Amino acid sequence: MVPPWRINEVLDKAKKGPFCREKDFDLRILWPKLREVIKEYGIKFDPDNIVPNDNSLADDLWRAGYELYLETGTFCKSTNRRITFEEDEVKEALALHPGKIKTGFGKDSSEMWHRKVEDKRRPFCLLSPDITCDEEIFVPMTMAYLQEPIADGVCAPILEEIEGRPIEANTPFEVKGAIAHAMMFRETARRVGRPGLFLKSVGTAISDTAQIAASNQEWGERLTDTRFVASIAELKTDFSLLNKMVHFHEYGCYVGALFGPMKGGYCGGPEGTAVVGIAHFLQGLMVNQAHWSNYFPIDIRNNSNTSRELLWVVSLTYQAIARNSSFISTSNGFAAAGPCTPMVLYESAVHGLVSVVSGGNLWEIGVACNKHKNRTTPMEARMACEVGWGAAKEQIKRDDVNELVKEVIIKYENKWYNPPLGKTFQECYDVKKVKPSKEYTELYNKIKSELMDLGFPFLY
Repeated sequence: MVPPWRINEVLDKAKKGPFCREKDFDLRILWPKLREVIKEYGIKFDPDNIVPNDNSLADDLWRAGYELYLETGTFCKSTNRRITFEEDEVKEALALHPGKIKTGFGKDSSEMWHRKVEDKRRPFCLLSPDITCDEEIFVPMTMAYLQEPIADGVCAPILEEIEGRPIEANTPFEVKGAIAHAMMFRETARRVGRPGLFLKSVGTAISDTAQIAASNQEWGERLTDTRFVASIAELKTDFSLLNKMVHFHEYGCYVGALFGPMKGGYCGGPEGTAVVGIAHFLQGLMVNQAHWSNYFPIDIRNNSNTSRELLWVVSLTYQAIARNSSFISTSNGFAAAGPCTPMVLYESAVHGLVSVVSGGNLWEIGVACNKHKNRTTPMEARMACEVGWGAAKEQIKRDDVNELVKEVIIKYENKWYNPPLGKTFQECYDVKKVKPSKEYTELYNKIKSELMDLGFPFLY
């Protein structure tokens, strides 16, 4: 099974590749080549086709991103070297990628697989709060996500304090926080009766040292769980990230690549964001050495990806990798609005629908622009995954999805840069009973009925 693809080769390239200053990589290598391939392959955003039904455009996007990555490679910030690959090396790694992995163990095990465009197989659904929380609600918030029956995997919230003390990167308290996170996560999964579920950790650990400290089969991160090697935007890495990659592979757990090209940064508009996204998938395979990936193109201004432009990027990118690779990937949603608002449920529904019909699995969903502590609930993730799973079940087509999304996006796009903040987890859930409030349950059912009347597919 690949990866890993020749770890020592990657590490040698990080030390001995072509020398380059970071500013030159951004402005003299990446940016000019990006503009060139966008023009060469005719990549053009169409606001009326949020979910394109054009296989040739998806294939052109793949070729543009492939050419971009072969030309630019990955910049290593620790050495000021470019990690570049010959085309035969990339082709070898692509050809040997397995296309599926087994997750978790025992009765809670599942498979995560490569999906095709308009695939009738259900998406893998990984639920995640994607935000920080107070130490005292870590367990009930995590329990709320773990007890969602639709979850094939769960990521826990992030701790900012441990035992009343701030968690700071590269300090002993980060190590303590990472270990506490892993311990509580494992115990909470057992408490809800899903001890073997696929767990993604440890978001509390930023440094390589803290991630390594949480690797423990008895109380921490198991071999059947997964860990992330992130990429630095755009197309960059460093030794801390490479240290994680080496450790995760030698420890033996599944490795995920985490990347989010930023619309409004060096990517420019939606066209450049989509092309760079393809290049990031290739970096995830070659440098991050990942079995699977979590992809989230995002707006640099408000940390969300449910706009017309970003949904187009999500759709076209997943169609490109679905048609031209065997990559396994979850589509990570980020909504602008906060919990217990109609807007956040609309955003969740369209993100899940667009992602699944285009070939993605689901990682759902960061909300409230991913900026506000404690402000998330599993209800938003449930909405996205119910719609996504329903799309596969009913075998809905891209053209139909495009029309449905256009009907709903007009309900919120004029508020996208000034969204409602919504409520905190504690305001939306009974924290002791770990149960959603009557208010949010009624709102959820109301929006679900409204979307079903429009023709949105649901699991039930």
